[in-house]
Amino acid sequence: MSLPPCPQCGSEFVYPDQNHLVCPECAYEWNPSEAADQDTLSIKDANGTLLAEGDKVTLAKDLKVKGSSLVLKIGTKAVIRRIVEGKDHQLDCKVDGAGEMMVTAKFVKKA
Repeated sequence: MSLPPCPQCGSEFVYPDQNHLVCPECAYEWNPSEAADQDTLSIKDANGTLLAEGDKVTLAKDLKVKGSSLVLKIGTKAVIRRIVEGKDHQLDCKVDGAGEMMVTAKFVKKA
């Protein structure tokens, strides 16, 4: 029986205790079925609406493109290709007129 490593310290010495898993090294307890539900990213747009891959969005403000003189205007349409967990850019989008680029979720609105 293979148990997942501890999500807090990464220890492989995890043991089951009823319907929870316990880490003997850091004393962290968790329910593996609840942990699986928390793995999905919940990225929200400027209005607080949850975003998913394949959603169509529009830009909520003018954005300057790093390393270029290009400015993306308000209302520019984009399609979310992939949602990634990152510090500043969470959405991998295909933007109309600009191509593929990473965009911060708080600067878009779901269309």
